[in-house]
Amino acid sequence: MKVAVLSDVHANLHALNAVLAEIDVEKPDEIWCLGDVVGYGPQPNRCCFLVAQRTAVCLSGNHDLAVVEKLDIDDFNGDAAEAVRWTQRALDEHTRTYLEGLTPFSKHEGVALYHGSPLDPVWDYVLTESAAEAAFRFTSEPLLLVGHSHVPLALSFDGRALTGGIASAGVEQELGGRRWLLNPGSVGQPRGNDPRAAWLLLDLEAQTASFRRTEYDVEATQREIREAGLPESLAARLAAGQ
Repeated sequence: MKVAVLSDVHANLHALNAVLAEIDVEKPDEIWCLGDVVGYGPQPNRCCFLVAQRTAVCLSGNHDLAVVEKLDIDDFNGDAAEAVRWTQRALDEHTRTYLEGLTPFSKHEGVALYHGSPLDPVWDYVLTESAAEAAFRFTSEPLLLVGHSHVPLALSFDGRALTGGIASAGVEQELGGRRWLLNPGSVGQPRGNDPRAAWLLLDLEAQTASFRRTEYDVEATQREIREAGLPESLAARLAAGQ
């Protein structure tokens, strides 16, 4: 079974369309999304429509939960809070209903999926060795998939030692023989000083993971952010991949 894994689309339609076009070339059996379809970006309704249409599994992220008032906006910093408020005003009823039906974790035949981490599926970041080891010890599945941090990761654990780290674009990782925690990175607000949209292609039968980066029209998304009146920092950071 081949699965394309997305996360943190953040209402960036141009990035999502570019990634979906590359996914279509690969012809995976399913597409999974690890949450935060909205927040920060200017196209929440269209992105939710496409994700709902194309994915077999979609989790809720902290931004998704906030815009449907399941989290307090006071839990977010200034620009993120402003984007949540803007998104709440922009949501159509279909999008709101879709987001209300999502949950921040799921399981699928030896794979556990979390927006944040097994310890806290909504808020917890897996960015340190201690956080990764805790995630492994809290679970039993051979493969853990997490989002939220926007940082592509490939970490493995044999019950004693943790190995791996940030996964660069083009990394082809063999998964056999150890447990793995993978983060595909972010489609809509990429990090790592690389502005290209990040995603992951899994072959669960061959036990391989391929970390991908996709070029998209960053300037078009920046223009839409500014036209929407969203914070300028949300546009500026896209060009730097930060």
